[in-house]
Amino acid sequence: MAPVPWKSRFWVGGLLLWLSVGSSGDAPPTPQPKCADFQNANVFEGTDLKVQFLLFVPSNPNCGKLVEGSSDLQNSGFNATLGTKLIIHGFSVLGTKPSWIDKFIRTLLQATNANVIAVDWIYGSTGVYFSAVKNVIKLSLKICLFLNKLLVLGVSESSIHIIGVSLGAHVGGMVGQLFGGQLGQITGLDPAGPEYTSASVEERLDAGDALFVEAIHTDTDNFGIRIPVGHVDYFVNGGQDQPGCPTYFYAGYTYLICDHMRAVHLYISALENSCPLMAFPCDSYKAFLAGHCLDCFNPFLLSCPRIGLVEQGGVKIEPLPKEVKVYLLTTSKAPYCMHHSLVEFHLKELRKKDTNIEVTFLSSNVTFSSKITIPKQQLHGKGIIAHATPQCQINQVKFKFQSSNRVWKKDRTTIIGKFCTALLPVNHREKVICLPEPVNLQASVTASHDLKIACI
Repeated sequence: MAPVPWKSRFWVGGLLLWLSVGSSGDAPPTPQPKCADFQNANVFEGTDLKVQFLLFVPSNPNCGKLVEGSSDLQNSGFNATLGTKLIIHGFSVLGTKPSWIDKFIRTLLQATNANVIAVDWIYGSTGVYFSAVKNVIKLSLKICLFLNKLLVLGVSESSIHIIGVSLGAHVGGMVGQLFGGQLGQITGLDPAGPEYTSASVEERLDAGDALFVEAIHTDTDNFGIRIPVGHVDYFVNGGQDQPGCPTYFYAGYTYLICDHMRAVHLYISALENSCPLMAFPCDSYKAFLAGHCLDCFNPFLLSCPRIGLVEQGGVKIEPLPKEVKVYLLTTSKAPYCMHHSLVEFHLKELRKKDTNIEVTFLSSNVTFSSKITIPKQQLHGKGIIAHATPQCQINQVKFKFQSSNRVWKKDRTTIIGKFCTALLPVNHREKVICLPEPVNLQASVTASHDLKIACI
C-alpha cells in the first residue's frame, strides 16, 4: 500500500497554515515571484502623480517587476549590458491600463534582446487632459531620476531608447532635453497636438532631444501634432484619416481614437513583420501622390527611412538632417505595409484640356487604383499607386480615360499613349518598365493589358 500523506499544523504570525507534505519527503513548491501591473485610477483622482516603473525582461516577458531603486533593478533580472527601451503612455481618458501595452511589451521583447521598462503614470494622466499636461514636467523629472540609477549601474546614455505615445512623446522629449540630447533615440507615436503645436522646442519633442528622433504621425487633424518634431517625421497616409478607421461620429470612442492610435499599431506591426514600412521624403503629401518624390536621394542619399527597430530608421548619413517629412501609404489592417509604384502615361499628341486616366493594378482578384492627370498642353503625367502584393505578382493593368461629361452626347474622344511603371525607390531609369505596345483609350471605356514583371 502506498504511504498516506499526512498533514501537520503550524502557527506563523497568528495565521493557521495547512501544509500537505508527502511521506516521501518532497519539498514544497517554490513560490513564484509576484508580477506587478499598472494602476487603475478614478477619473476624479487624476491630478496626483503616482509613478511606477515596471521592468520586463526577455526571459519573462509577461511578468512585470516593480523597480524603484538600484537594488530592485539588480535583483529583478535587469541587464546593464543590454539596451533599454522605455515606454511612456499618454493621456488616459478612463484611468485604466492602456489596452495596447501588453502586446507592445511582448512584441518588443520578441523583436530585440533588451530591457523594457513601462512607465505607469495612470495617476496624473487621467481626468482632464490639461491637468495631465501640467504633470509632464514633474513626470519628466521623476523619469530622469530613475534613468540616473541606470547610469550608476553602467548603462550608457546612448543605449536608452524612449518610445512615447501621444502626450508621452513630449514627456520623452523633455527627458531627452534634460539629458542634453545624449540619449540614443526617441520615438514619438503620434505626438500629442493640443497645447503643443505652438509650443517652443523646450516644451515639446524636437530633434535636439536625442541622437536620433523620429515621429509617426497618423492624426494631425485632431489629437496629433501637425508639425515635424524629429529628424525623420513619417506622415502616414498624409498624417490623417487612416484607412479602416470609422468616418462617422456614430462609431463613438473608436471614431475619436482610431486614427490617433494607428501609430501604435503600425509600430507593433513593424516589429512583428518583415515587410518594410518604407517612406519617401517629399515637400507635401499632394506632391508625393503626384509622383514627384520617387527616391530618397535628397536628403538621405538613397537610404530610405523605415518604421521599426532599424538603426536611425535606416538612414545612413551624418550629420542627420532635421524635420524631414516623409510619406507612405498603408492598408487598413496589419501588417499595413504596401509597395509603392510609379505609374506614367505619355500622350502621343498634345491636348487642349486636362487628361485624367484611372490606372488599376490587378493581382489574384485584388485591385489597387490610382489616377494620373496630364495637364493641358503637356504630354506626360504620373502618379503613385500602392499595392499590397509585390509588383511582380501584378498580372494585369486596366485603364479608364475619364469622360469630359458631355450631357448632350456621348464622349467618343480617343487618346493614344505609352504606359510605364517602376517600383519605388526609382534610383535608376533602368528600373522603369513600359508596355511594349501603344495604349489606345476611348473615353469612359475600360481597356486591359497584361503586365509581366520579373521577380527579383
